[in-house]
Amino acid sequence: MQYHRHNRRKYLLLYHIIFVVKYRKNILMPDLTSTLKESLACIESRSDFVISEMEVDHDHLHLMIDATPTVSISQIVRHIKQQTTNAMWRKHSRFLRGQFWLEKTFWSDGYFASSIGNASIDTVRQYIRTQG
Repeated sequence: MQYHRHNRRKYLLLYHIIFVVKYRKNILMPDLTSTLKESLACIESRSDFVISEMEVDHDHLHLMIDATPTVSISQIVRHIKQQTTNAMWRKHSRFLRGQFWLEKTFWSDGYFASSIGNASIDTVRQYIRTQG
C-alpha cells in the first residue's frame, strides 16, 4: 500500500480489528452477513476510514481498516459497533430477540485491534480472506 499524503502529513495507519458476537453465538449466517456487509459499506461511505478487507465467520468479524490520523481506533470501533448493531436489530429484530431476549445487543463488549506494519499487509489480508 502507498502512504497517504494530506497537507503536512504522510501516513499509513492500518488496523486488523476483530469483533465477536455476544455470547459467541454462531448466528452470522448468510442473511445476517448480508445485512452486516451492507451496513459496513454504508458506514464506510460516511467515515474517515476505508475497510480494505472484510470477512465474516459464524461468530465473529475480521476487518482491515485504513484510517486517517484524525480518528482514533476507539472511535472507529464504537462507531462500527453502534451502527451495525442498530442495522441488525432494524432488519432482524424477531430473530435477534430469540437470541438476546430484550437486550438490544449484538457484539461482545471487547474487541481485538492490532496495527499492521507495511511489510505484513499481504499476510494479514490472506489471513482475513481465509476466515470465512
